[in-house]
Amino acid sequence: MARTQALDTAANNLANAGTSGFRAQRDYFSGVLAGGIDQDPETASQVGQSVNGFGVLGGNRLDLGQGELKATGNPLDLALEGQGFFAIQTPNGIRYTRDGAFSRSPKGVLQTSQAEPVLDANLKPITIPTGTIYVSPDGTISVSTPDGSAIVGKVGAFDFSDKSVLSAEGSNRFSANGAKPTAANALVEQGSVEGANEDAVHGTMQLVLVQRQAEMMQKALSVFNNDFDKTASEDLPRV
Repeated sequence: MARTQALDTAANNLANAGTSGFRAQRDYFSGVLAGGIDQDPETASQVGQSVNGFGVLGGNRLDLGQGELKATGNPLDLALEGQGFFAIQTPNGIRYTRDGAFSRSPKGVLQTSQAEPVLDANLKPITIPTGTIYVSPDGTISVSTPDGSAIVGKVGAFDFSDKSVLSAEGSNRFSANGAKPTAANALVEQGSVEGANEDAVHGTMQLVLVQRQAEMMQKALSVFNNDFDKTASEDLPRV
């Protein structure tokens, strides 16, 4: 079961290697206690010792490592360098993302590719008038027009002291499950988007490795079942 779950995780990571802002998931293992934790070799449970000495998959955790920043030349494409997330308003509430492929709506609102408003430091939508757009490393947005230039807003960058509150929704959206964010120390890079933190080469190697392990476990289980069936059908009736 552990290898089957790991195979699903590896396949999902590889499938999203080209998704902007994707955060890969990594397997982690936990011990299983059986028959107590008696350490005396004469009285300790042999079953407990055997189980505790074997890695058991505990689940998946988000890998929040930095992805590669790719220049696009679009002044509204933004990437975060460092830990943090953009906040966006979705139909299901506020969500967080590293995908900074933004655009300007017909009404002038900064939005995602799915027409979801991008929020400022106060979790409010940002309206950008027409003109030449410049975004500073701290997220401040200024627009230059023939009449001059003015600051029109500031893109919010948020982080969480406890990253475990984040849960993935889709390929590059995250829910904080009600936790309050704090201001992030990440720098905003204009004209770039961040790619996934899983590359296709390593993702393919991991998928092949886990697939072979799963096949090996399946074969071992099949051999065990065959021997067990043989014992049940041939040896037990003799007893």
